[in-house]
Amino acid sequence: MPQDPATTLSAMLRGATIDDHDEILKAANAALKANKNDELAQNTRVVALLKLDRFSDACRAISEGGIKLEANCVLERAYALYKLGKLDDATSVLASMGIQKRSLSHLAAQVAYRAENFDEAQSIYNRLLASDPDEEANDLSINLQAAQAQAAWKDISTSIVPDSEKTMEAFELCYNAACANIARGSLQLALKLLQRALALCDASDELTDEDKEEERKPILAQQALVLAKIGDLNRARDIYSSIDISAESEPDFKIITQNNRWALEKKPENPFLVEREVASWMSASSKAKLFKFQSDVLARNASVVDLRAHKVNGVKERVKKATTKDQMPSCNADLNGMSVIGAAAETQGLARKDALRSLLSLSKARPNDTGLVLTIVQLHLERKKLGAALHTLMSFFSRLEGSGDEQSQRVRFSPGLVALAVALKKTQKRETSARAELVRAAEFWRERPTTSVVSLLEEAGIALASSSSRNELNLARVAFTKLHHEKQVPPITSAGLVAAVAASDVSAVEQHIAQLPSVESLVSGIDVESLINSGVASTVEASAASRKRRSPTAPSSERPSQRRKRIRLPKNFVEGQTPDPERWLPLRDRSTYRPKGKKGRKKVAESTQGGVVKEEETLGLVGGGGVKVEKASASSSSKKKKKGKK
Repeated sequence: MPQDPATTLSAMLRGATIDDHDEILKAANAALKANKNDELAQNTRVVALLKLDRFSDACRAISEGGIKLEANCVLERAYALYKLGKLDDATSVLASMGIQKRSLSHLAAQVAYRAENFDEAQSIYNRLLASDPDEEANDLSINLQAAQAQAAWKDISTSIVPDSEKTMEAFELCYNAACANIARGSLQLALKLLQRALALCDASDELTDEDKEEERKPILAQQALVLAKIGDLNRARDIYSSIDISAESEPDFKIITQNNRWALEKKPENPFLVEREVASWMSASSKAKLFKFQSDVLARNASVVDLRAHKVNGVKERVKKATTKDQMPSCNADLNGMSVIGAAAETQGLARKDALRSLLSLSKARPNDTGLVLTIVQLHLERKKLGAALHTLMSFFSRLEGSGDEQSQRVRFSPGLVALAVALKKTQKRETSARAELVRAAEFWRERPTTSVVSLLEEAGIALASSSSRNELNLARVAFTKLHHEKQVPPITSAGLVAAVAASDVSAVEQHIAQLPSVESLVSGIDVESLINSGVASTVEASAASRKRRSPTAPSSERPSQRRKRIRLPKNFVEGQTPDPERWLPLRDRSTYRPKGKKGRKKVAESTQGGVVKEEETLGLVGGGGVKVEKASASSSSKKKKKGKK
């Protein structure tokens, strides 16, 4: 008598290991053939499909199982949707059941991380850490730091202070902290953290040699990236060459590493060979799970390669889709970067003068295109036309101010554009106008979140703290107070508050004075005696070096020696001989003038100077006027004899 399929499945589950997924799936299918409503078989089949990475089949099996199976397999269904990349659907499934269960909270944090909702991911991980983490504390800390690093790449500030380098005993923690420091621009600290991550990975007892080799690859790739950023290109190339990109490597790691390696290598002169080479490894981008900032970089690189290969129309269409009128104006760096590439496509093959003229006409059709305006400003600066560059930028500001919507105002007072305007005005020695620009920017961000404008408020506060105006000092105090409440970290905020408020209210800045470093700590590494012995260096301005030497202020008793004029003499001058008195007359008027040849002597004889005056007569012309002709003499006609007959 054949054994019952349900009994067979139960026996197999009791003795199952992690490698029995195919056999378990076969047994579950056999049990469902006998009884399609067997709940154990249905759940087993779903889990087996997930273990075999058959996520689409798992979703289909859950849908076919009915409402009861869907209610029992919320975690499995959300996980399958997450692995399929359907993050919105996974979020909806989790939201329908809530994330009170710890397993659902873990999955919700992963979904939020992949959907680039890093604030939500950090919130969930912090809640899990605070609620009896048990053995999960290390994994939760690693995931939390990964979310913080990605938030730094997305320009989202976080108030959590990272652990020091010495307290990190896991290579994953060092790696995530290094990624966050790369995003913030702290490259030297990132390099130290990556070196420590490599050492901890090599010293790990929990990893096999193969696992260590796989874990070392992303650490080495980030190390090469940092070296390339600090200018050590040779070491960066060597590290990229040492990384083995096999077929088993993850598609996202493979394509990013190949892109970075290609960017540092010497490329063929033929742009079509470059385009073919890039297309060979860019084809895997559809399978890679990239974050937005990574895919944006790859898209820009692909557009640049296509532009060099004269695929102008394709680049124009790509830019047109990316930069619609609804998105402009924008502060997004990737969007504005695509706009700059579009400007390059529009001026492909044109001379610089013609390119500028073409972009100026294009700006009339796209007046709010931030990238296009910055390209025009750059071209003006390359031609040393600071006034034209500033006029272009200020005209753009006027258009943004006239629009009145919030997005345009945020672009108008964005840190990059304000910094550009201040720099151009300072270059033209317009210090008052530059200060007024900072005042307007500080007033705009006074009542708005300062997450992305910390640097702008710091610079505005520093510039206004040295002012003698009470209103500007008050504005500096407000800016630094806002930064202190929202960021709570940098000493420059405390120093700015002290500088802005100390003159009016000392008691209000006592707590901030305590946070400032002592004078001894600031000058401890300075050798004062050597500075005094070296003297004070004086710098000479470029304009002063080119000026003429000024006359001495005190009158001198000695008379300055005057330069005597040189007397010029003719080449044929003989000392003691009387000069020709007719030397000032023209050559023809001198008595010694003798024309050359017979024609010359005849012309002289015909002149009025001692010669015979010829008679002239005037012949009238039809319509008025006349022509003077020489009258023939009678003697010449009488001399002619008629030829008679013989």
